[in-house]
Amino acid sequence: MAERELTTSIAVDLPAMRVSYEQGTLHESDLAGTWHAQLQVWLEDARRAGTAEPNAMVLATANADGFPSSRTVLCKGIDGRGVVFFTNYTSAKSHDLSATRYASATFPWYDLHRQATIRGIVEKVSSEETARYWASRPRGSQLGAWASPQSSVVASRDALDHALSNIKRRFADTDVVPVPPHWGGWRIRPEVVEFWQGRADRMHDRLRYKLLLDSWQVERVAP
Repeated sequence: MAERELTTSIAVDLPAMRVSYEQGTLHESDLAGTWHAQLQVWLEDARRAGTAEPNAMVLATANADGFPSSRTVLCKGIDGRGVVFFTNYTSAKSHDLSATRYASATFPWYDLHRQATIRGIVEKVSSEETARYWASRPRGSQLGAWASPQSSVVASRDALDHALSNIKRRFADTDVVPVPPHWGGWRIRPEVVEFWQGRADRMHDRLRYKLLLDSWQVERVAP
């Protein structure tokens, strides 16, 4: 009975939760000449609007058996080749990417009633590109990358803290922390990039750049 009462007391009326999307529109004439230029424009719009972590994207992968996973990562590079993020190469996401060589990622700018989704093949970035980004990271983040066996089961929080303490001692006399051999960047090379602008009455604007042979075409998709 107590469990039933608790469940009832915190129940949320999910069917009644809705927002009318009326902040903007998206027309073909609004788009930049390339998908990456358009993505940079929307990222800057989100930054100026005060969106928390405007470069956060939900990365979706699947393992060799087709089981999907998703998690939020931070985009750290955008150009004509694709979008880049960095991680542990022994992590679950990296195992998925190594197995399938394909991924999708969505930038969810909820406060602007916008999202952008990319989908395509993946590749590891060069060691030089990894080194440049690594050098820009705070020392604490660098040490954490060395200390954490990402996605592995650990005995306790104390075990993680102990591992970090050991790494701090290891590099205590080192001014420049080297890049771990198990750490680096992935690039998603998109085949499709969709820009979604919420509209009233569920009649959202969806425009996408689609790679056909060696050229990009823009098409509108029904909401």
